[in-house]
Amino acid sequence: MGHDLNMRRSGLSRSWWIPPSLRGYKTEWLRHDLVAGAALFAVLVPAGMAYAQAAGLPPVTGLYATIVPLIVYAAVGPSRVLVLGPDSALAPMIVAALIPLAAADEQRSVALAGLLAILIGAIMLVGSVLRLGIVTGLLSKPIRLGYLNGIALLVVASQVPTLLGISVEGESPWDKLFAAVPKVLAGETNMTALLLGLASLALILVPRWLKWKVPGVLIAVVVSCLAVALLGLRDDVKVTGALPQGLPAPALGGIGWADVLALLPAAAGIALIVFVDTGTLSQSLAAARNGKVSGNHEMAALGAANAASGLFGGFPISASTSRTPVAVESGSKSQLTGVVGAVLVLGFMLAAPGVTEFLPSTTLAAIVIAAAAGIADPAGVRRLIGMSRSESLVMLAAFLGVTILGVLPGIVVAVGLAILDFLRRAWDPYRAELVDVPGTPGYHDVSRHPDGERVPGLLILRFDAPLFFGNGACWGPLCAMPWRRPRPAPNAWSWPPSPSPESTPQPWTS
Repeated sequence: MGHDLNMRRSGLSRSWWIPPSLRGYKTEWLRHDLVAGAALFAVLVPAGMAYAQAAGLPPVTGLYATIVPLIVYAAVGPSRVLVLGPDSALAPMIVAALIPLAAADEQRSVALAGLLAILIGAIMLVGSVLRLGIVTGLLSKPIRLGYLNGIALLVVASQVPTLLGISVEGESPWDKLFAAVPKVLAGETNMTALLLGLASLALILVPRWLKWKVPGVLIAVVVSCLAVALLGLRDDVKVTGALPQGLPAPALGGIGWADVLALLPAAAGIALIVFVDTGTLSQSLAAARNGKVSGNHEMAALGAANAASGLFGGFPISASTSRTPVAVESGSKSQLTGVVGAVLVLGFMLAAPGVTEFLPSTTLAAIVIAAAAGIADPAGVRRLIGMSRSESLVMLAAFLGVTILGVLPGIVVAVGLAILDFLRRAWDPYRAELVDVPGTPGYHDVSRHPDGERVPGLLILRFDAPLFFGNGACWGPLCAMPWRRPRPAPNAWSWPPSPSPESTPQPWTS
């Protein structure tokens, strides 16, 4: 008893050695986790290889970046069902960071990608120690909409030449796309590769639209491999080739301190994006199960997973918005699902590495394009345009910055604009008189409810910002006579704009 008391006083318990996501595990969950892990395995292999190809790296590195993070996160991660791994949204960022340093040297690209992942992991671990989870607020919803739609466009542009079966050179997706145009006009399109790619794309998207339980990615891979093998198309299309047989291992040869300094800015930018996207998904999953996830714990676990991925031949990873739903819909109960998937991927690499010898590169391009289509959110863009002018402009700036300047510079521009917009809102905040609306609880903006009734002898005002020296001049006119004249009803494009539902929640007014 004294021993237990000492452990409680020191903040420990008998279950301190059990991974956080497995504490309270029930034996009846085991069957669900095994089935979900097998279902997850069906998409882990093709997705990992496809996203590695999109990042300009050998496909096998995508499997290393799948196996290692899943096992590490299962050991230290706070979320029960979050699935980590290579992500299509990170591919253009990785390419942009590596090309200036690696050029066409594949071995050096792999080493630099590993170093980039280690740096991202180190930044997140330091951020967790400093409790910097709040930095996610720098990427608001408008910025995320802008850069994710921009990234989706860049990803599609980068994969079009591969889908057409055309080999091109270029530092950016646009360079490759423009380099492909003369070849298309000259009739160099590989029609066999194009047909295989389009068929793969259809086999991925149709099951998604029809909500089939069998992943379309698995169907596309199996059908395309069978087509290449049975129809003898290996000489007609570019194939992935057999995987090297072996375990994940370090591949950091030839890097130096100069590379560390060169990659550090990119690592900081990618770390911010990775944590924002992962934190958002992790919190939504926890909320769906009436739980809560510590942002600092998530940052530390994600940092450890990235560092381990880089150390063992992988590259930067994030939470997967396409593979996590596969696990959830298959009945996943814990991180044991990811461990089962990782073990099956490892078994596949050791027992059947030659299967990918018939996997066409155009099918991998189709997988990446389908993933990019899932990233884009045109409906969200339309909603934001209808809500706020200033935040729509921030979204547009992020989109144009990513597509024109590149991923990382574009996000820096968008964050800068968001900070300036925040300062403008603080200096010139939205303000309103509040009135009583019969039959509706609370007090409400008179401009939205001109038929509302004022409380005799009482003036109720809403000032949507902290009062400080910069906006003090706005307070006097608000208390003066103009408040007696109802302001015209605001609309989405009025100026100054009405407060954003995201940035200024008002629980007792409307």
